[in-house]
Amino acid sequence: MPQAASRDLARAVWPAVPPKPLVLVPVGSTEQHGPHLPFDTDSVIARAVAVEAANTLSGPCLVAPPVLYGASGEHAHFPGTVSIGHEALRSVLVELTRSLSLWAGSVVFVNGHGGNVASLATAVPQMREEGHDVAWTGCHVPGGDAHAGRTETSLMLHLAPQDVRLDAAVAGDTRPIASLMPDLVAHGVRAVSPSGVLGDPTGASAEEGRGLMDVMVSRTVRHITAGVADGRGHLMEPSERKVAR
Repeated sequence: MPQAASRDLARAVWPAVPPKPLVLVPVGSTEQHGPHLPFDTDSVIARAVAVEAANTLSGPCLVAPPVLYGASGEHAHFPGTVSIGHEALRSVLVELTRSLSLWAGSVVFVNGHGGNVASLATAVPQMREEGHDVAWTGCHVPGGDAHAGRTETSLMLHLAPQDVRLDAAVAGDTRPIASLMPDLVAHGVRAVSPSGVLGDPTGASAEEGRGLMDVMVSRTVRHITAGVADGRGHLMEPSERKVAR
C-alpha cells in the first residue's frame, strides 16, 4: 500500500516528497523562559506556526524538523540555556538552505527567537545572492511583551499546557524591549531580570493563546503568499513593499 502524503518531513518517506515543495523550517532556541515556561518554548511556538501555516497554504508544502539551538547568549547566565552563537547559527542556516535547495522549490525559515535575527539577516541574503529561493519570517504579534510574559505564557497554555508551571510564574521587568535592549546587550537578561522574565504573565490564558496563534499564522501565510522581502530576506506585509530595502 502506498504511503500517505505527510506535511511533516520528519515522518514522511522519500517517495512521498512532492516535486519542488515549499519547505518551512522552524528556528527556535533552547533557553530559559523564567521559572514557569520550558526551555523549548520558542521552538514549540515556531513549529506550531509553521505547521498551521503549512496546513493553510495552497500547493505542496512540508515542515522540516525545527532548529532547536539558536543564538541565546543573552540568557547564558541561566543554567540550562544552550546557545551556539551567531556565527554557528549562520553557518547552519546557510548549509540547510544549500541542502534543501537540492530538491525543494523554496525555503522559508519561521523564526521563534529574536536573538536569531542577526544570523538570519546575514545568512538569508547570502543565500539569495547565490540564487536560492529563500526568505524568513518571525513569530510575533503587535503589542506582545518581550520574553516569558503574558504573550508566550498564553501561547504555551494553548500549545503545551502540561509544560506550564503557572504556580511559579512571576512578573519581571515590564519595560518595552526597545528600552531594555542596551542593558540586555551589555549585561544579559539576568542583570535586568533575576527571574528571567521580561513582562508579566498575569492574566495569561489558553483562550488568549489561541487568538495569538491565529494572528501569527495569518501573518505568516500572508507574508509567504505575497513573497515580498526586504534586503535582509525578511518577508513583509504586501503594503510594506514601498519601504522595502
